[in-house]
Amino acid sequence: MKFCSQCGKPVSQRTPEGDNRLRHICDHCETIHYHNPKIVAGCLPVWEDKVLLCKRAIEPRYGLWTLPAGFMENDETLEQAAERESREEANTNLSIHNLYTVISLPHINQVYMVFRAQLNDLNFFPGIESLEVALFDESNIPWDQLAFGTIQMTLKLFFEDRQRGSYPLHTCNIDHRKPTV
Repeated sequence: MKFCSQCGKPVSQRTPEGDNRLRHICDHCETIHYHNPKIVAGCLPVWEDKVLLCKRAIEPRYGLWTLPAGFMENDETLEQAAERESREEANTNLSIHNLYTVISLPHINQVYMVFRAQLNDLNFFPGIESLEVALFDESNIPWDQLAFGTIQMTLKLFFEDRQRGSYPLHTCNIDHRKPTV
């Protein structure tokens, strides 16, 4: 960030009094600009023993498979964001069960929050952000063609939990920052 969104003057990074982190602060009007992680909301849609995946029609990771998910918008709940993303990417009609995975990615300032969901019917089809949508059983998941580590982690946890018949909330971290020398 170089300029203040309040007054247009230059900003600099410094730690505000009473804070413990560097922030962008306007050198003119003293507005503190906070930059916080983005929330990615999505669903793990299930039909019988299969899960619905979407082949991405957008970057990043064009052509790879993912669960329907995307950035939460202002003015919506987490559940609304997950349902909206599922409709946008796969035109699904689903019922959300429970929050299933919360995965922090501090190296890119994102938090993935994925709900388990039940497809209400098989009338799904690709949305504008998907090349293809399909149901996969565990043995046919394209593991080497998954777009994101968060998706791989969520699917592995789901299939393990399904064997146990219990679906607890999982909180995990994926941090790909390289150690400093």
